[in-house]
Amino acid sequence: MTRVFLTHTPEMLANYYPQEALDALRQHAEVRINDTGAVLDADTLPGAAAGCGIVITDRQTACPAPVFAQAEGIGAVLRCAVDVRNIDITAASAAGILVTHATPGFAPAVAELALGYMVDLGRGVTRSALAYRGGAAPEARMGVQLAGATLGVIGYGEIGQRLARVAAALGMHILVTDPHSRIDESGIEQTDFGSLMARSDFVVCLAVANAETENLIDADALARMRSDAFFINLSRGELVDEDALAAALDCGGIAGAAMDVGRAPDQMPNPALARRDDVIATPHTGGLTPPAIAHQAFDTVRQVEALLAGRMPEGALNPDSATRLAPLRAG
Repeated sequence: MTRVFLTHTPEMLANYYPQEALDALRQHAEVRINDTGAVLDADTLPGAAAGCGIVITDRQTACPAPVFAQAEGIGAVLRCAVDVRNIDITAASAAGILVTHATPGFAPAVAELALGYMVDLGRGVTRSALAYRGGAAPEARMGVQLAGATLGVIGYGEIGQRLARVAAALGMHILVTDPHSRIDESGIEQTDFGSLMARSDFVVCLAVANAETENLIDADALARMRSDAFFINLSRGELVDEDALAAALDCGGIAGAAMDVGRAPDQMPNPALARRDDVIATPHTGGLTPPAIAHQAFDTVRQVEALLAGRMPEGALNPDSATRLAPLRAG
């Protein structure tokens, strides 16, 4: 029977690989779980996965080239997440090892968090709650109503599309910028980046993180925003020049910000920004809901099932280079 190795620590299993998915995986293969209690690295992962034909990795476990150089017997590495930037796919392909990723089943959860951020920023929910908890009476301030406000969405992937539809239903005016999409939908105005930054009451960054979008939100971009507008990042920390964001907040160039990601380890918000009174931060939990996590875990179960049946699974990133799959079927 083919062996599958999960890199997840016990905490990661609890949060990112539900028992139902683990039980389903065990219907198809013998499962071994990382029992070290620590995130594995290039030195420890190959030994921990020895004897396993398939490795399912959590998002924190990197797979640089040395992992694949020592990955004897491994035919596939399945990422239980969408982001595979810390997997060296070129090295995997050279070794004949398939790499896959999961589909973004977290779109509803992240879109809902964006709405929550907008309500919180616009109405001062966190500010008032913290004041009351500290024994003070918060000042009653005029708030921003979502109905009639303008939402600017940077990046029109699954999350952006979901957010735009929900926000439009609330009566918001929707601006979208995405150079890779042509948008022809009622109630959505496609515009350029500069116009979106200047016209929006709320700017939500959902662009894909790559070399082209690194520091997309820089000092020039933030300077285009109105002083009463809010910036929200739910994509990746690399898209934001955090010094520029702090400067824009310091000078009152924008009214506030919210973030679920940042440049701290594991995409966590930068503590220096997160502690500010004009910032709302959450610890990279945008997709941390039971339905979203189950979706991605079961993606890997379906991928294992396909591989063992001799089919190329959905989410395969280098199928033409995967030359080590035959032994998996024999297992």
